[in-house]
Amino acid sequence: MISKGQKINDRYEIIRSIGEGGMANVYLAYDIILDRKVAVKILRGDLAEDEKFVRRFQREAIAASSLNHPNIVEVYDVGEEDGKYYIVMEYVDGKTLKSLIKKRGPLTLPEVVDIMLQLTSAIGCAHESYIIHRDIKPQNVIILEDGRVKVMDFGIAAQLNSNDLTQTNSVMGTVYYLPPEQANGNVTTAKSDIYSLGILMYELVMGKVPFKGDSPVEVAIKQMREKIPDITLINPEIPQSIENIILRACAKNPKNRYDSIEEMHEDLETALEAERFNEPRVVYKYPESNFDSEDREVHGAKRSERNNENNDDKSDKKLNKMTKILIGVAIALVSALLFVFIIYPKFISKPSVEVPDVSDMTVSQAEKTLEDEGFEVATKTKKKASDDIKEGKVIETDPEAGRTIKKGSKITLIVSSGTKKIKIEDYTGENYYEVKAKLEAAGITVETETKDVAASEDAKENVVVGQDVEPGEKLGKGDTIILTIPNIYETYPDFVKEGATEDVVRTFCAKHDITLEINYQTDLNKKEGVIISQNMAAGTKVKEGSTLKVIAVNNSSELSDSHSEATDGQN
Repeated sequence: MISKGQKINDRYEIIRSIGEGGMANVYLAYDIILDRKVAVKILRGDLAEDEKFVRRFQREAIAASSLNHPNIVEVYDVGEEDGKYYIVMEYVDGKTLKSLIKKRGPLTLPEVVDIMLQLTSAIGCAHESYIIHRDIKPQNVIILEDGRVKVMDFGIAAQLNSNDLTQTNSVMGTVYYLPPEQANGNVTTAKSDIYSLGILMYELVMGKVPFKGDSPVEVAIKQMREKIPDITLINPEIPQSIENIILRACAKNPKNRYDSIEEMHEDLETALEAERFNEPRVVYKYPESNFDSEDREVHGAKRSERNNENNDDKSDKKLNKMTKILIGVAIALVSALLFVFIIYPKFISKPSVEVPDVSDMTVSQAEKTLEDEGFEVATKTKKKASDDIKEGKVIETDPEAGRTIKKGSKITLIVSSGTKKIKIEDYTGENYYEVKAKLEAAGITVETETKDVAASEDAKENVVVGQDVEPGEKLGKGDTIILTIPNIYETYPDFVKEGATEDVVRTFCAKHDITLEINYQTDLNKKEGVIISQNMAAGTKVKEGSTLKVIAVNNSSELSDSHSEATDGQN
């Protein structure tokens, strides 16, 4: 029993269980050496003593470790400790495609095509390495928040036999996607994976699998005999191009399927083009029933004729057949022994080597240094900003320098993308919001302060008038700059000097919400209505709610020199 906190190989600390399968249990663990989360798959205790299952488990590790593709879960390590066989894999934080289908039902066609393009790309990579998955199903596909998919469990599935098909719980999830040839006990090929992908695509489009039954045996029989349901008849909105891809992939006769996964991928790329929506329905070139027995029937009839003529010939044939079987068993046994005692020990017993420090080297220099030490260098590099390492040169490696890992392990180079710091300019006179957006895009925190500026100084709103960082300095993510913008205020004009009239003053006060108090005085030397005195000196800051007192000329005989009028600035 694996418990929380337990360490595998003194390196992988178990955090929690994240899945249970027919062959193995999967745990989230923490790699204390490389400081990262990983997924650890451990062969079930009741199977660890079964040589057959151990070989299958080891085969998965070896097969998957040779694959390098963005849509395939990466295998980091494999080993055995105290009878526990384990594989350490990339931890993918997502949910299975099966859970997504259960939650949403049918997906949109763009989503279906996008997912299938990623899956065919991943399986195509495996086929190029002569690896057949054999267990493609949505439970073995993880989908991330950004829509990327990751395929796992390469090489773990083996051909099902009649005993397997009676174990409902262990194989029901697989049999829904089982190719007819595999259900019939024949050898699986790359075209078997194409069939499983077709069934999976049907489920993405329709929200359910095409064949169901009360037992794995019943479903397997349907896989061999029943035609796939007519999609466009069930849902006329589905383009014929989509159904045609599923029909070609799900043909019972492998001869009617795509010749390769690449051909299926290319067909998917144009599936949603308008001109393909009403294309002709696929017509199979070869028969879809009894196709796997046609040759046996012909040769069987000939053998019957010969057997009637000569019974001794029949006995010879039986003996010859038995000899071939014995030879095949012997070859298989020798191969298994070679694997167990020679190949596998070499795989897990590679010497450990310390990762050299290749920082500040060019990529080619770093690759040569690491390869000379016996490491494999990943084709793709990772980018990271650095204020110390020049752009294009290596910052560090993953695993990092100084770590001791097995010779032959894959090393990823982390290359400098240059500094993220930017050179500060003189922003005075520039629009505040444009400057702020540019600086914040570089991760710089922008703070604001205001400065009182009289409107008479021709200041403009939202225009920078100062900054606390000198031009030429460099700032980066997390740094702060304070920009100063004007707080523009109005001032009292010189009404007397300007010869302003009473009406001009009233308009000014109404605009600025000022209370106006007017006193009148006779002055025959002045024009009627002009202002000859004001209590607020010219240049004084205007404040809402304040009171302006002025004296205006009124030479009318009806008003005395002491007459005054108080008026609200809003009138």
